[in-house]
Amino acid sequence: MSAAELPRVGVIGLGAMGMGMATSLASKGFAVTAFDLSTEACAHAAAAGIATPGNVLSVFANADQILISLPNARIVEAVLQEAAPELTADSPSRIIIDASTSEVEVSRKLAAELAENGHGFIDAPVSGGPSGAAAGSLAVMAGGEEVFFNRALSVLEAIATKILHVGPSGAGNVAKLVNNMLVACHMQTTREALKLSEAAGVKAEDALRVINSATGRSAISEIHFPNWVLPASFDSGFSAGLMRKDVRLALELAETSGCNLPMASLTKSLWSEANTGIADTEDFMLAGDYRSAKSKLKDEA
Repeated sequence: MSAAELPRVGVIGLGAMGMGMATSLASKGFAVTAFDLSTEACAHAAAAGIATPGNVLSVFANADQILISLPNARIVEAVLQEAAPELTADSPSRIIIDASTSEVEVSRKLAAELAENGHGFIDAPVSGGPSGAAAGSLAVMAGGEEVFFNRALSVLEAIATKILHVGPSGAGNVAKLVNNMLVACHMQTTREALKLSEAAGVKAEDALRVINSATGRSAISEIHFPNWVLPASFDSGFSAGLMRKDVRLALELAETSGCNLPMASLTKSLWSEANTGIADTEDFMLAGDYRSAKSKLKDEA
């Protein structure tokens, strides 16, 4: 697809993930327009050749597809309300790609409302962190009507190397919440495994070599612990507050779906700020600190 054939892309939200996706799109020939409440973030985007008109409505007016990366569903709803004049039945058909980890029912509601006016909504939460966003190597789990998903593919392919269309609206968020619930659980079990290993006289590094060559391995043990816990840098770019939000949303989804999830419920308790001493703004990898002298986690909980 030539540059002239590429859809114009708007990006709403220039945080660690949104900025990476915006610059990745721009580097691949897309005309990108972006907005964030942070003037510093907008200046950074402008320096990368991204147009920053200064408001949400202008971004929608100058885009065929709009990629949203925001903290929660309520903010996504507010953005679409602000953009309503560009999302009428008389407006050119647009595709909204919500890369936020959001609420399933909210995504389904927004998709239905937009479809009434001929616009598409894809819930497309991502995995891969800020480095994956900047490199265009994210994994995307997408929910939405196939016709809209196919129209969004060129944009998704520019930010991701793994793209999984999971099903209708909301399916992407279901898959992401299930995934992040596992991540939170894996963090706790891997931490406990390494704590036991060290207490019994085997260094964490050596235990990880075994775990990652055997059946106990996970992305947490293979990537997160070697990169951010063992060196005690704790700078993965994903906050404890966001992980707590995702576990909470997974448990709320479980309740509405009639599922009892005792392990996830315990994990929510273990992850709480009261139990860990880890603030929402701190990196979530701190919860994996197995070193008893440094760990904030209260083992008696």
